Amino acid sequence: MTDRPRRGRLAVVMLSLAVATAANLAQVPALQAQSLTPEQVQSLAQAREETRIDMFRQAVAEAASKDAAIATFYQTNGYTPIWTGDSDADTARRRALMMAIAEAPAHGSPAARYDGPALMEAMRKARTPRELGLLEVELSRSLLRIARDLHSGILVPAEVDRGIVRKVTYQDRFSVLNAFSTSNPATFFRALAPATAEYNRLMKEKMRLEALMAVGGWGPTVGAKALKPGESGPDVIALRNRLVAMGYLDRSASVTYDGTIQAAVQTFQVDHGLTADGVAGASTLSELNIPVEDRLKSVIVAMERERWLGAERGKRHILVNLTDFQSKIIDDDKITFQTRSVIGAVDPAKRTPEFSDLMTYLEINPDWTVPTGIIQRDYLPALQRNPNALSHLQVTDARGRVIPRGNIDFSRYTARTFPYNLRQPPSRSNALGTVKFMFPNPYAIYLHDTPDKSLFSRESRAYSNGCVRLNDPHDFAYALLARQEADPKTFFDRILDSGTQTRVNLVEPVPVHLIYRTAFTNPKGRTNFRRDVYERDTKIWEALERAGVELRAVQG
Repeated sequence: MTDRPRRGRLAVVMLSLAVATAANLAQVPALQAQSLTPEQVQSLAQAREETRIDMFRQAVAEAASKDAAIATFYQTNGYTPIWTGDSDADTARRRALMMAIAEAPAHGSPAARYDGPALMEAMRKARTPRELGLLEVELSRSLLRIARDLHSGILVPAEVDRGIVRKVTYQDRFSVLNAFSTSNPATFFRALAPATAEYNRLMKEKMRLEALMAVGGWGPTVGAKALKPGESGPDVIALRNRLVAMGYLDRSASVTYDGTIQAAVQTFQVDHGLTADGVAGASTLSELNIPVEDRLKSVIVAMERERWLGAERGKRHILVNLTDFQSKIIDDDKITFQTRSVIGAVDPAKRTPEFSDLMTYLEINPDWTVPTGIIQRDYLPALQRNPNALSHLQVTDARGRVIPRGNIDFSRYTARTFPYNLRQPPSRSNALGTVKFMFPNPYAIYLHDTPDKSLFSRESRAYSNGCVRLNDPHDFAYALLARQEADPKTFFDRILDSGTQTRVNLVEPVPVHLIYRTAFTNPKGRTNFRRDVYERDTKIWEALERAGVELRAVQG
């Protein structure tokens, strides 16, 4: 399964076009100088060349006038062309750009967005200095467009969903032009997309799914509402065949839901975040029947998201994939610790946002200062109904002093004018439990313990007010502290037993990434898929479609 023969033919076509373009660009009308002296011929030729250069410069300046980066670049380099000259370097740049455009779909990027055919036609037709100047700027504009898409993503995250507050790193456009003009162009384009292991594995999965699309996907769906081990019949055969097509089961003639099929179902369930009981219930069959096309959409969206994330995540980092309901410590691309998590509820006001920050400390025996949003939405109305409600919370002023409730007329205040804070002192029943993990951010999001452990046994775990709750917070703390304490458990437990609110700084701060991936890879196994719990990926795919991204079936 490979695109190499097709890409080889494409490269030949691109090279031929580049050579033809160079020949076109080099054509200059011959001087009719039979009646002139050599000095006059030379002077006339010089005047014509200066006129040609002036016309080219004027066209470039005109075309670039509304783009500060392009205008500055050409002003800085004296309006020297980087595309439309007849040098080998210009030819290589044109060829590399056209190849990058042709290969854009491999990255889930829309080739139509860069209009390669129109660029090639313009290169064929350009003759006059003005046409060459306009073409020069258009090629630079195309370079900047595809460079941004491959490096930082096609979409602006916050414009798709306000819960995606990730800060995307964008390259300086002038610097892109400057770097490209002095680099090996093919190498330059190869370096644009994220050089992460996850991105490379997603690209391979995209190619695999495109090849499956070309042969009809995974075949017929399973019509049953549920199937159990021991059953037999047409629906079991359909289940068997689909598992075979997906690679979870070797070819089999079994018509019974036997142990082999049960084991395959369990593996499928693990890869899709389901309860791994080996029973093909409604949720399992629903995931099993999802077509290749939808899985391919998830992969393409994940690639876009990886471009938003940009640089390497960090040799050691904390990864919280909201759709997976897991928090993990990753060391050198290997999971060294993980625990079940509860994330923000599906309610738009409670959804956990997506962003990256730096964990700098943990707090043992924390108090809980109720977030303003929760006070306004839930707690102030409760206090207005009954001033003695929420008795586990202290009312404090801006200086942290506890104010007796009898001194406050809660009915006087609105959500905007309420001047007090609500605080729960440290205790085992504190809403944050016994420890919280801090990466200070404007969204008041952190990881923490919880006294309510019942939700961790559920398959879908979107129930919090926005922060991320950990099932095994103490073990999580031990793993983090192991790099700075010889006996992290004893160190942690001693502070915990004291009951004193204590801040412990991390000697080496750890990057934290709150991501949202309905498709993510396993370095040693199949790609995993998860449900679109907040429907954010649905929005992203729709926006990508509007930008011109299309699904494609590729013959293996």
